[in-house]
Amino acid sequence: QVQLVESGGGLVQAGGSLRLSCTASGYTFSRYVMGWFRQDPGKEREFVLAVTWNGDRIYYADSVKGRFTISRDNAKNTVYLQMNSLKPEDTAVYYCARRGSSYSGSYSLPFQYDYWGQGTQVTVSS
Repeated sequence: QVQLVESGGGLVQAGGSLRLSCTASGYTFSRYVMGWFRQDPGKEREFVLAVTWNGDRIYYADSVKGRFTISRDNAKNTVYLQMNSLKPEDTAVYYCARRGSSYSGSYSLPFQYDYWGQGTQVTVSS
C-alpha cells in the first residue's frame, strides 16, 4: 500500500529553521508530483509548495516565497521541506501529499492529491 511518513517537526523560535522529511513507499515515487500543505485547528488546509517529478520546477504559496523551499531525492523516495525565517503564523500541522496522475494546471488544490501523510506539528514561538 502507499505510505507517506513525515518527520522533523518541533518547536522553534521566530527566525529559526526546520527541515521536514517525507519518505514514501508502495509506488513509483519518481513518477509523481509531491507537495506540502499545512493546517491549524479551525482553518482550511493551505497549500505550501510542490515539486515536479524530476525536481526541476517548484510552485510556492506567496506566504512562503523566499523563506521555504522543497526538494526531492528520488533515489531515497524522499521529499524535503526546508523552512527558514520562521514566523508564528507558520505554526500548523504540516502534511506531505502525492498528487494524482490525472491532473494538470494548478498544483495548489487539495482535492488533486490522492495520498497524504499523518502530519507533523510545527510550532513557532515569538
